Amino acid sequence: MRAVWSYWSRPMEAGRSSSWGQPLHHFLAWGLSLCAARKHYPETVLITDHKGKKLLIDKLGLPFTDVCTELDRLQDIDPAWWSLGKLTAYAMQDQPFLHLDTDVFLWKPLAPQVAEAPVFAQCPEIHSYGLDCHQSEIERAFAAHGCTLPREWEWERSQENAHFREENCGIVGGSNVAFLRYFAETALDMVLSPGNSLAWSSLGVKVGYNMIVEQYLLSACIGFHRFHPGSPYRGVRVKYLFTSWGDGHDPNCAARVGYTHLMGGAKSHPAVGKRLEDRMRREDPTYYRLCERVAQSS
Repeated sequence: MRAVWSYWSRPMEAGRSSSWGQPLHHFLAWGLSLCAARKHYPETVLITDHKGKKLLIDKLGLPFTDVCTELDRLQDIDPAWWSLGKLTAYAMQDQPFLHLDTDVFLWKPLAPQVAEAPVFAQCPEIHSYGLDCHQSEIERAFAAHGCTLPREWEWERSQENAHFREENCGIVGGSNVAFLRYFAETALDMVLSPGNSLAWSSLGVKVGYNMIVEQYLLSACIGFHRFHPGSPYRGVRVKYLFTSWGDGHDPNCAARVGYTHLMGGAKSHPAVGKRLEDRMRREDPTYYRLCERVAQSS
């Protein structure tokens, strides 16, 4: 199985990098994430753009086995749509893969029942629908401009449930690459289709919709195609590293799985930054010093 990371430079330049306490920690995390995962999955791929390649490969010297600058195709897209870099990476895969966020560290290989699943993700997230939920906002905008939502979205909403599921994509992948490619292309088309541009423009800032287009739509696609008698993806199912959001935050569960995800404010927490510095200074002092120089120059 191939391990994949993606880095679209425009969202980072627009301020997304501020989620890290300082640039040094961002650079160190790249090195540690790659180092940890390649012990189990030696084929490592970076999907980025030319600016990302200049930073991660030319300056930091990260030893990916393959580098692609396909994300240059997003150079004119609103950088608030940060999830499009990940979705493009998913859509490019032609063999079983796992995609890791930069703030994810895989200390152990995936359990066989997870690694061999058609689709896997970090954990399910359960949320409540509401009149002002992002789904409703998107639906109103699409209806006002005569746009069509994906059939999987329509099916999911027709269930009239009080709650909905998202698949947490801190880590995501699977063996059914055709399905994952279909999902990613559906999400990309939903955002990038010229026919939908007026609907999206009417919604203003896009940051809040990233999780819906990536994680909610993935769940809807799994639900729709799993039992659809005419679907080429019939029988698709999802497995998780953690069975619940709570387990994913339990240090004991995380230690058993061998997985760390620095979600939300954890990336900027001083104690986390110090632990990251101490570990990389100890394990790879040469890379640590290089990160210091690059951070200072930036």
